[in-house]
Amino acid sequence: MDQGIRLRSADFRREREAQWLELEELLDQVGRRGLGSLGPEELQRLPALYRAAVSSLSVARAISLDRALLAYLESLASRAYFCVYGVKPRAWAAARDFLRRGFPRAVRALSLGVLISLLTLGAGLAVGLAVDDADTYHALVPDALAQGRSHTSTTEELRAVLYDATAGDGEGLGVFASFLFTHNAKIGLLVFALGFALGLPSLLLLFYNGLMLGAMGALYASRGLALDFWGWVLPHGVTELLAIGLCGGAGLGLALALLRPGRHGRLHALGLAGRQAGLLVLGTVLMFLAAGLIEGYLRQLVRDPLTRYALAGASLVFWAAYLGLAGRHHSARRGERRRRPRDAEAGA
Repeated sequence: MDQGIRLRSADFRREREAQWLELEELLDQVGRRGLGSLGPEELQRLPALYRAAVSSLSVARAISLDRALLAYLESLASRAYFCVYGVKPRAWAAARDFLRRGFPRAVRALSLGVLISLLTLGAGLAVGLAVDDADTYHALVPDALAQGRSHTSTTEELRAVLYDATAGDGEGLGVFASFLFTHNAKIGLLVFALGFALGLPSLLLLFYNGLMLGAMGALYASRGLALDFWGWVLPHGVTELLAIGLCGGAGLGLALALLRPGRHGRLHALGLAGRQAGLLVLGTVLMFLAAGLIEGYLRQLVRDPLTRYALAGASLVFWAAYLGLAGRHHSARRGERRRRPRDAEAGA
């Protein structure tokens, strides 16, 4: 009888042990580095492995396998339960993990869509800079954006907007910053939402936004104020335009998942892209808030062109370093841990 139980236990373990070991490795990683150290695919895999372990435990109990195997499965299922359904992390810990790893990883995961989005925005900007007549300018730039700035404005009137000495009222700047945050966030979310229509409306909206900005830049360039204009735009524009481009990248990421789902099918690809896109868009809300504060306060209070360009350059360096590097060392460590068992098997 004991011999029969041992044989059944050996067969049972051989069929399912790979899943148990995979779950155990994930649980050990969570124990050492926290749940935030798991990547998107690992987070998706964890509940499935937990359910498989519970199913194995149920079967093992039903066919009365040896006690050592039952104890192992009970321990594994208990650990996985607390990992999947346990106490949620504190809000500050979740926010810190999102800023340190979640947001920049989401940007890199959807890098192809982000690149296409930024290139489309840049193409619209380049075309808009070629606008040199008043009729085309009025056709492209709505009155709400132009705010009276047109080819009929004098050079001094255009310059006064860039160095408005009346912008120093604190209450007025606060209202202005709030308006900018709301307006820009709506544009970004619209660009993201239109990605479900295979991304074409998103690309058109991105191109048009670049076109409007380029046409406005062409107007100022025609009066010899190009450096002044871009010094006025870029301190907040680096963050704002990047955020809009990231929203477009999130929408295009969904479109690419529908068009190129891969071997796992569209629903699986859309689920993975949707999780990354949600994290990315959440991060851009913070970027729009930062851009609104810069535009509503700092840029209006700083009127020296060199200081404005220095602020824009610092923003560009910060976002490039943060989005390109943050969270990478954790991914590298996970990859190294995954390679070790394979290397050991190859050596054996």
